[in-house]
Amino acid sequence: MTSVAALAQRLDGLLFFPVTAFRPDGSLDLDTFRAHVRDGIDAGAAAVFACCGTGEFHALTPEEFGLCVEAAVAEAAGLVPVVAGAGYGTALALRYARIAEEAGADGLLAMPPYLVVPDQAGLLRHYAALAAGTGLELIVYQRDNAVFTPETVIELAKIPNIIGLKDGVGDLDLMQRIVSAVRSGLPGQDFLFFNGLPTAELTGLAYRGIGVRLYSSAVFCFAPEIALAFHAALDARDDDTVNRLIDGFYRPLVELRHQGRSYAVSLVKAGVRLRGLDVGEVRPPLSEPLPAHVKELAELIERERALLGDH
Repeated sequence: MTSVAALAQRLDGLLFFPVTAFRPDGSLDLDTFRAHVRDGIDAGAAAVFACCGTGEFHALTPEEFGLCVEAAVAEAAGLVPVVAGAGYGTALALRYARIAEEAGADGLLAMPPYLVVPDQAGLLRHYAALAAGTGLELIVYQRDNAVFTPETVIELAKIPNIIGLKDGVGDLDLMQRIVSAVRSGLPGQDFLFFNGLPTAELTGLAYRGIGVRLYSSAVFCFAPEIALAFHAALDARDDDTVNRLIDGFYRPLVELRHQGRSYAVSLVKAGVRLRGLDVGEVRPPLSEPLPAHVKELAELIERERALLGDH
């Protein structure tokens, strides 16, 4: 098992959430998935988060999940950590955790329980049981039906192999209170916070303002040069460049993403295909973006690449 400190240090950089590749008949395309992961690592990803939201965890069988995590671990070859998704009810989450551990993953992104809306005590029981049932470190994903009070996050952070919280809600008031509570209640503890909103770069300045530097980048899947330029500017506090990229690329991208309910994933896969790697379409119940929207995405990417070249 990777130590908590070592994994936390290795997650300091741009986090890559690869899509999962499917053939035209809908079956898993492992060779293309491996190529996609390899491209991301070669481009400078600090970590690979395999089979998570962008990777259509919800649509994978346990067998496919294991094959994908194993492939990501093989492509990473120890250069960067591999974190795998785990979700559904407690029993199934534990099953996915065991599969990920056997496949060689370094950690888990623990997604919300399926369907039910638990109270804080129930959420704590769920994630505590998941943490106790695996030797892997966990990052808990706050979103949908898993939204935590600051007090619950303190209790989660006391569990030795829960190392962080990824926020997919976007409530900055809540996140500031959570960050402050953990900082005050567990002084000196190395607990990580992540901006996990779709197209997280758009809110990067706001999250940086409350001390949250780490974020997931879907854009890295299909335009790594743009994602890396933004990450470098945000980290260097070059806010002029950050704002230029937000105004010229990220805000229009988010407005385009809002055109379809499935676009947080399907538009990303379309972007990867535009780059020349045929990762296939999304599986049901997600749907593909309209051709006009794919054309708009292509134009947006090319325009921003040209601007980056000029600068």
